Amino acid sequence: MLDRSSSALRLPAELRPAIDRPAPERRTDGPIGVILNPRSHRNRNTAPECRELDHVTVATPMTKDALTQTLSRFADSGIDTLIIKGGDGTVRDVLTYGGPIFGDNWPRLMMVPRGKTNALAIDLGLPSDWSFDEIMAAIARGRTLVRRPIVIERDWHEPPLWGFIFGAGAFNAAIDTGQLAHRFGAFQSAAIGITAAMGLAKAVFGIGSGPWRTGAPMRIRGDQDGVELPHSGRGGIENRYLALFSTLRRFPVGIAPFRKSDSDIRYLLLDDSIRRVTARLPLVLSGVEAPFYPELGIHRGAGTGFRFDLSDRFTLDGETFGPGRLVMREGPELEFIVP
Repeated sequence: MLDRSSSALRLPAELRPAIDRPAPERRTDGPIGVILNPRSHRNRNTAPECRELDHVTVATPMTKDALTQTLSRFADSGIDTLIIKGGDGTVRDVLTYGGPIFGDNWPRLMMVPRGKTNALAIDLGLPSDWSFDEIMAAIARGRTLVRRPIVIERDWHEPPLWGFIFGAGAFNAAIDTGQLAHRFGAFQSAAIGITAAMGLAKAVFGIGSGPWRTGAPMRIRGDQDGVELPHSGRGGIENRYLALFSTLRRFPVGIAPFRKSDSDIRYLLLDDSIRRVTARLPLVLSGVEAPFYPELGIHRGAGTGFRFDLSDRFTLDGETFGPGRLVMREGPELEFIVP
């Protein structure tokens, strides 16, 4: 079990929120490692854009052990740039299994978005397709944006999870609906639009009695002070309808779930699925603020770390994980190469 008194789980005070900054001086012809996920939606049956050169090594690890070995080999060879060719799930896995290897000393990262949904790519303003020559040109220019992932430590013996979008409660139902949309051929913004429309219909009009209506049992506290995050009491103090946490700044289809003024890990909490709340979800998700939101059970805020007691699963960058006690904190600053 996680030791609530352990200082190892405390976020160092000197860590700063994600910012954009000029890239430091680096070699542009240094060693480059490429992780290519052949299972990613747009990688299937296509020729890889990245090819082997004297200073470019391409790997296609198919298992977690193979991914760990590949990242260890890249670290030992001193790569300057790590290219991740896949979707958000591929980035999550590379960061999760690379965390114990690179620690706070990551190479520059570059995402070539090839998944069904690519929220990180949207946040970074990446093109949907990068040719090999464009990738090499961007590396040579060296323009980067800095983002910090969410790191989730769990109460069982697994490596901490690294990712960018954490959700629980009705968010899990949204992911399930999105997978259904994928099966019918809808991807990216189209899939998000279908998911939002179906979820709102079920919540507002009371269609069904599943997680779109009931949420999930959970308690969420600040990591530093142990104080419960705001709760209106609606739906039960130990239940939340939806919980969403992220360090990203921009989201697909113009969604703006968080307060723009907040930094660090930002959150949106909905206490209950009463119609006065769900009917306002389009306004909430478009960034509109209102002073009566907390009374209705709509809470926005931010912090450097949180503790969770979850009786239901949670989702991180599109994949669901089992319930338990979690500690969420910010990871190190990562430099992502952008056009």
